[in-house]
Amino acid sequence: MRLNVVRWLGVAALMIGYPLLAHYTNQFAPGSALGLWIAIAPLLIVALVVAWRSRQRVLLLGVVAVLCLALWAQWSALTRYTGWVYWLEHAGTQLMLFMMFGRTLLAAQKPLCTRFAEIVHGANLTPQYRAYTRQVTLAWSVFFATIALMSSVLFFLTPLTTWSIFANFVTGPLVILMFVVEYAVRIRVRPEMRHHILDAVRAFRGDMAHPR
Repeated sequence: MRLNVVRWLGVAALMIGYPLLAHYTNQFAPGSALGLWIAIAPLLIVALVVAWRSRQRVLLLGVVAVLCLALWAQWSALTRYTGWVYWLEHAGTQLMLFMMFGRTLLAAQKPLCTRFAEIVHGANLTPQYRAYTRQVTLAWSVFFATIALMSSVLFFLTPLTTWSIFANFVTGPLVILMFVVEYAVRIRVRPEMRHHILDAVRAFRGDMAHPR
């Protein structure tokens, strides 16, 4: 129990601390080594986790090591493009999520939210439920595409600090709001689907842990 509390406190601290640090460097220290470290750190952590869990662990860890050496060699030059690294990370994540949801809407594919529903309720979903989950998948696809577009527009047309506020302090609440709105719509139009909001989050984590 205590370990779970510590873990969740750590996650909360990271979710609050990272956006604050990122925005601080964008506002007060653009082009600094600290800003570049903070911008690149999530990418390196993801790369290390993927490499460590891969069957080609040694090979991929070697690739990560080579990339780290390349970053070190070009560090001074890269500090001039810290803002671009932040933007590519933010907009790229939204685009990847858009493609992850959107590609499952193609023919012969099972919509991603339908897969989540099957994790929560089992495979025997009604046709109405399957139609609804397809619509939800489409809604999430449009949502992530819109966030990526807004991120790009703000990055290129407004000061970096304006973009940073959107990326670090607005995107997360918008995701939460999307969950809440979907839940409110669902209990109104499909009251038989009144499962908890967190069930969708747990289903997403379970599906990502056991990809098909």
